[in-house]
Amino acid sequence: MAFAVGIMSGTSLDGVDAALVEIHGTNTDTTVKLVEFTTYPLGKDIIKKIKEVLSVETSSVDKICSLNVELGYVFSEAVKAVCEKAAFPLEQVDFVASHGQTIYHLPVPGAHQVASTLQIGESAVIAEETKSMVVSDFRTRDMAVKGQGAPIVPYSEFVLYRDTKRTRLLQNIGGIGNVTVIPAGAQMEDVLAFDTGPGNMIIDELCQNFYQEAYDESGAYAAKGKVNQGLLSEMMAHPYIERPYPKTTGREDFGVEYTAALIKKWGTRVTPNDFIATATQFTAQSIAVNICDFVDDQSDLIIGGGGSYNAVLVQIIKEQLPHVNVLIQEEVGFSSEAKEAIAMTILAHQTIHHLPSNVPSATGARKPVILGKITYYH
Repeated sequence: MAFAVGIMSGTSLDGVDAALVEIHGTNTDTTVKLVEFTTYPLGKDIIKKIKEVLSVETSSVDKICSLNVELGYVFSEAVKAVCEKAAFPLEQVDFVASHGQTIYHLPVPGAHQVASTLQIGESAVIAEETKSMVVSDFRTRDMAVKGQGAPIVPYSEFVLYRDTKRTRLLQNIGGIGNVTVIPAGAQMEDVLAFDTGPGNMIIDELCQNFYQEAYDESGAYAAKGKVNQGLLSEMMAHPYIERPYPKTTGREDFGVEYTAALIKKWGTRVTPNDFIATATQFTAQSIAVNICDFVDDQSDLIIGGGGSYNAVLVQIIKEQLPHVNVLIQEEVGFSSEAKEAIAMTILAHQTIHHLPSNVPSATGARKPVILGKITYYH
C-alpha cells in the first residue's frame, strides 16, 4: 500500500489537477481510493508563458528552459495544496506522479524530423520541494519502441473499468478528446485507444476570443447559438477525423492557429454564439464518428474530463449515439476531474515495481514497456 499524489496539467490549461490517493496492488489487482482532489490554479502569467512556448511563432529555447523549472515549482505547490486540503502530512507521501505540461507532440514527424514528444515541469524541483520520489515523463519510453506515446491512460482504464458483460468506452474530453475501448470480457491486448479529435480546445479558444472567458460554462453560449452547416462541414473535413487509428493529435492540429484561421474566414458570417455552437457540435460529432464502429446497445460510453460538465455537449453526444448508454464519470462512482491525475499514480506505481503500463494495441508500440523516469529524493 502507498500514498501518492498524481498531478496533471492538460492541454486546456485550466489548472493543475492534483489527486491524493491510496493505492494497493499491481497489474490488474490494482485498486485506488481517492483521498482528496484539488485543481491548483495556473496564474495568468504562467498561462501566458505556456501559450508562448506552445506556439512555433513565439517559442524559444530560453523560454522553454526557464519554464521547465518554473513549472516544477508550480507542480510542487499543487502537491502541497492537495495534501493541505486533506490535512495529510506531506512527508507521508510515498511518491509523486507527474505527467508534466505537453509543449509539443510529434507522433508523425515531418521531413528531417523524428517521432517525439516533450513534457516539461522539472522533476528534480518537485522531488526537492515535496521531499518525495517523483515518477515523470511517461510518454517517451512508449515512443522509443515505435509507439505514438499516446493515449497514456488506457492501462489505468482497463484496470479500473473493465466489465465481463458490457463493452465500455471511456471518452475523455479535455483540450483534446480521447477514447479507450474495452470490449466485454477483454484482455489487455484487446484494448484500443486513440484521440478522437478536439475536445474543449476550439470551444475554449472561441470563448476567449469573443468573450474573454476561459470556457463555455455548462454550454451556455452554445445553447444560445445555432449550428452553421457550412462551417461544420469544413471542420468535419479535417483529415484527422477520418484518419485510421492508432492516432494522436493536439494543439498542433486544433489549437490557436487553427481556430484563428476559422475566425478569419468565417467571422463576418457567423455570430459568436453560432461559432461556439458549431464547434460544440464538431466535438460531439467527431467523437461519434470515431467510436460508432465500437458501440451497440450493450455498450456504456463513460464521459470524463472538463467536457463532461458541458451539458450541451453531453446532450449532443447522446443524440448522436441514441442506442448507447451514455454516462458521466460521477454516475459510475468516479470523479471526472480527478480521472487523469489518478491514472498517473497507477502508471507510476507500475514503474516503481518494474512493471509495464503502456498498451501497445492502443499506441502502436512494438511491446509493453516500463514507462516513466524516476527522480529519487535523498
